[in-house]
Amino acid sequence: MIEGISVLSKNKRIEIKELLPENRIENFCEVVQGYNALEAKNEALRCLDCKHKPCVTDCPVNIDIPDFIKKIIDDNLDEALMIIHKSNSFPGICGRVCPQEKQCQLNCVRGLKGDPIEIGELERFVADNATRNYSSVKAKDKKVAVIGSGPSSLACAAQLLKAGIDVTLYEALHALGGVMRYGIPEFRLPRKVIDKEISQLVELGLDIKKNIMLGQSISLEDLFDDGFQFIYLGIGAGTPRLLNVKGENLNGVYSANEFLTRVNLMQAYRGDSDTPIYVGDEVLVVGGGNVALDAARAARRLTKGDVSILYRRTKEEMPARKAEIEHTLAENINLMNLLSPKCIIGSEGWVSYLACDCMELTDEVVSGRRKVIKSSQNNVKIIKADTIIVAIGQNPSPLIRNVSKEIELTKWGTIKVNDRYETTLDKVYAGGDIITGASTVISAIAAGKDAANEIIMKLI
Repeated sequence: MIEGISVLSKNKRIEIKELLPENRIENFCEVVQGYNALEAKNEALRCLDCKHKPCVTDCPVNIDIPDFIKKIIDDNLDEALMIIHKSNSFPGICGRVCPQEKQCQLNCVRGLKGDPIEIGELERFVADNATRNYSSVKAKDKKVAVIGSGPSSLACAAQLLKAGIDVTLYEALHALGGVMRYGIPEFRLPRKVIDKEISQLVELGLDIKKNIMLGQSISLEDLFDDGFQFIYLGIGAGTPRLLNVKGENLNGVYSANEFLTRVNLMQAYRGDSDTPIYVGDEVLVVGGGNVALDAARAARRLTKGDVSILYRRTKEEMPARKAEIEHTLAENINLMNLLSPKCIIGSEGWVSYLACDCMELTDEVVSGRRKVIKSSQNNVKIIKADTIIVAIGQNPSPLIRNVSKEIELTKWGTIKVNDRYETTLDKVYAGGDIITGASTVISAIAAGKDAANEIIMKLI
């Protein structure tokens, strides 16, 4: 029997073990090691089991957080996982990559006088240590096709399967997981976690078709002709935004999408890789979000040289998670503030320098952040670089226009849907980044789950 924690420590979280920076930059092993059984129980004992449950309200998929935490205290991890699975089929993934500090942990009552409960770490602990799997459900002669295998599509498929509906998933690549696999490095989200949670859907009866691209090798008409009653489009937003500056086509300049896909999906970091990637001694990553940090940390593991993040605002305005910023700085990655790329200078076809406009913040607040403008002195800074990685956002693929002329797009190139996730083409739904632009894994999961519920109401 494990003793409860002392009154003095109830306002302080149980610390989470991490690999030391000097060790972790030598490999792609997972940095955050998570709780053991004793640590998880002691962290769970800090929960106040509030009646109004603000953590549940602030969770995009409304997991009954206090209830699953109580099961940890009772040493019943299988029941804890069952509670989580009622709302979220991917706790191992979400426990690692969700921005809990902006969601379930934001208004945690324990956090009013100390540290909020580490809900994400407890969710991860349950997912990693429980043994319960999904039970198979008999299909009801209803068929839905799901396009894509990112978080939105997988969540849609999971919800449909649990309702007893036959689901076939079509993926353009040779591996499943979408942005979770090609966009998030192994040191943050191990591939075995993705594989484990997808395998549970296979146990439920998910039929998977790989290397099939919608609009190229198969059409919506083909799917309807094959007997599918509804189609869900969860095809993401994987086209990189570019700087659109002179010199961007030089060798040594990558989009973060290309860089991370080659590292994560094609394992370019391995010495025996068929697709090695060149990383020089002076690496600049442009951007301030989680993707920029992922790219910088991956580059850190591929070079002994200098790695720097160049951001046009300051650290306080960076949209990346606070924990990821801390991990990044701990790994000897520099943060260069108030700089915006002006042009890339090269020599013999390769990048040599990045010229940047110096910026300054104003008092005007736009979308929750201070507006940034060029320095009043119009200063320009020249920075040496032999590798530049651009991580300033993503857009939907323009190939979506080839899928169907009947599906209306927004001015941003995303698919237009109503509040029930219906597109302008009958019986075709869409959700995730393809309707919102690049967002979080959990928001995509919420959309997929909600769209599935809409389809279920039509079918059952």
